[in-house]
Amino acid sequence: MAEDMSTPDLETLSFEDALRALEQIVRRLESGDVPLDESIALYARGEELRKRCTERLQAAEARIQKLTLDAGGTVSGAQPFGAD
Repeated sequence: MAEDMSTPDLETLSFEDALRALEQIVRRLESGDVPLDESIALYARGEELRKRCTERLQAAEARIQKLTLDAGGTVSGAQPFGAD
């Protein structure tokens, strides 16, 4: 499992891949069959994955909030993410 913990790089993981990896870690930890040292390493990796998922969700939310609405509430355009 040690090689799975170091790869792939969190920066290159999609939200979906990070979420799947996090779910797999949770299942392993909940099974109770993981030695203590490995459980600690899994927990640390899970926390990194949780942070990555949170960052990706916040970025998506920011992009959605950039949508421009007209007076009737209809989307009339969008600003590129990061544009002020």
